[in-house]
Amino acid sequence: MSIVVRDVREHELDSVLALNNAAGPAILPLDAARMRHFFDTAEYFRVAERDGTLVGFLIGMGSSADHDSRNFKWFRERFPEFFYIDRIVVASRRRGGGVGRAFYADAQSYAELRYPQMACEVFLEGVTDPVLLFHGSFGFREIGQRVLVRNGTRAAMLMKELCSHAWVEETYGKTLPDVPWIARVRDPLQAPRSTGTSE
Repeated sequence: MSIVVRDVREHELDSVLALNNAAGPAILPLDAARMRHFFDTAEYFRVAERDGTLVGFLIGMGSSADHDSRNFKWFRERFPEFFYIDRIVVASRRRGGGVGRAFYADAQSYAELRYPQMACEVFLEGVTDPVLLFHGSFGFREIGQRVLVRNGTRAAMLMKELCSHAWVEETYGKTLPDVPWIARVRDPLQAPRSTGTSE
């Protein structure tokens, strides 16, 4: 029962939206317009399948993205270059089965060729110990905290150094070899921005 991580397909957006909005308080809800905006603009938007069933997704982008998330802007005010994980969702029945680790391994493989760090946040309200432990075991460390304007929830702002990036940049600069496994995960359309906002 292998996990397949691959690019999201347009016809899957409703299913991805349902996964997002069923994830509980650890993930901010979205509407269809915002999900479509991510599909059109996110640098990295991948889903995980197990036995042919969609079991999760991860959305990420680089620090130069035109992204209106306040958490993203918090990182950008402090760091010049990073890959930001806007959200990762795993279906509740699949949590603890390796889907999150598969996503983070895939995202890191993509990001370390292009960015020196990965950034994300974890809400500190409710039962967060397993989430914090997961991120800590994957090499993330807390670099600050932020209170979300929308609902007053406190978030731990996490960063992970990508140790291979310095070598890649020194060896190849910004011109990576033209081979399929290095190609950008997605080539997002430059569609007009949605009016929705996220933290």
